[in-house]
Amino acid sequence: MLLTLITQSWLKISVFTFLVCAVYEEPFFDRTAIINVGGIRYRIPWSTLEEFPLTRLGKLRSCSNAEEILDLCDDYDAHCNEFFFDRSPSAFRSIVTFLAAGKLRLLREMCALSFQEELLYWGVEEASLEWCCLRKLRLRQEEQRERLRLEEEEAELTSPQSCEEAPGLECPEEGRLDGCMHSLRDMVENPHSGIPGKIFACLSVVFVAITAVTLCVSTMPDLREEEERVSRHSLSCIIIKIVCVGWFSLEFLLRFIQTQSKCMFLRTPLNIIDVVAILPYYITLIVDSVSVSDRPAGSGNNYLEKVGLVLRVLRASRIFYVMRLARHSLGLQTLGLTVRRCTREFGLLLLFLCVAMALFSPLVFLAESEMGAKQEFTSIPGSYWWAIISMTTVGYGDMVPRSIPGQVVALSSILSGILLMAFPVTSIFHTFSRSYLELKVDSSTSQRLSMGLMSGLCCG
Repeated sequence: MLLTLITQSWLKISVFTFLVCAVYEEPFFDRTAIINVGGIRYRIPWSTLEEFPLTRLGKLRSCSNAEEILDLCDDYDAHCNEFFFDRSPSAFRSIVTFLAAGKLRLLREMCALSFQEELLYWGVEEASLEWCCLRKLRLRQEEQRERLRLEEEEAELTSPQSCEEAPGLECPEEGRLDGCMHSLRDMVENPHSGIPGKIFACLSVVFVAITAVTLCVSTMPDLREEEERVSRHSLSCIIIKIVCVGWFSLEFLLRFIQTQSKCMFLRTPLNIIDVVAILPYYITLIVDSVSVSDRPAGSGNNYLEKVGLVLRVLRASRIFYVMRLARHSLGLQTLGLTVRRCTREFGLLLLFLCVAMALFSPLVFLAESEMGAKQEFTSIPGSYWWAIISMTTVGYGDMVPRSIPGQVVALSSILSGILLMAFPVTSIFHTFSRSYLELKVDSSTSQRLSMGLMSGLCCG
């Protein structure tokens, strides 16, 4: 009797234990999981998640207790078998599509870099993206790295030091010096910092325009004759040139003083242009100061001709002053950024032109030399010029094929040039548009920050 009671009790305990285990194990292994992301619920079979064991959802399958579950999700409802995640619902919708159908694409309404962060959180590899979306993501990553690099360079050039880095230290003299350097930096580098910055930028643009006009006017024949006679008009041009060069020298000196990294300042492309544009004037003064009697003996007029050639080349280099407008022109900055980002596209365009030039030049030379009545194409290298002009659809008309085969070759080169140039130009155009929008947003942001700092100073 006692043995029977013990046996029945043991059976009841075993059945109860089995039912309890079934209740707690059934949601994990036999039913679908309810994933709540940003308030939107998804029902996903566990069998689907078993195919992706390295993802965050796949790891839920191997969890054995509540602590492990909460390490993977933000909250968990054991009664409803519901897992809560405080993430982007739109990004997760794309990930669910990938888990179900194996297709992973970027979202049009979401930033590619933000979507990359979502992929990292859910444990989905970037390589699972479709090739077009992966290419877009790689392009955005490259642009982000380039932008961070430029920001680091700018921070090194304009980073405050000494007392500004340690406001708790009392160093009034260094503080005043740093304050002056900061004001100087705002004036020469940020036109939106205040009235001094705007005046400085306007003066710089005005002097660049005056220099360009003076350079063009100085090449007119009448003014050359007056310069030889040293008339009052020529003296006026010389005075204007001296004033402009003096301003550019002062501007370059102020920029050099306020920067923290002198070596990096001298490696900046715009500053290199400043040096190339300013130095020729001082070199010309040095060369002019050397008297004719100091030239080597027996050199005769050959020495003067060489010196004159050097002076003419140096004076012509003043045209680089126009490139200084890039400091104040968003369009020129966009052009420079586009050229830096599209080096591959420009190389591809050059490769296309070279291959087509090497193909059509021998053809037109052969056609014209055999059937042309007028021998304008004397050699294959001489036909390179015609091929380039034809493919770029410029058509100067200095070399014209006269025969029917030559005209057929010309038509083929023109059509191929249009097609070959269209492929990389489209990519360059999109890069230019994207770069312009980025620089415009950066300019608006810096302008708002400057206005906020100015209003804060006024309120203080």
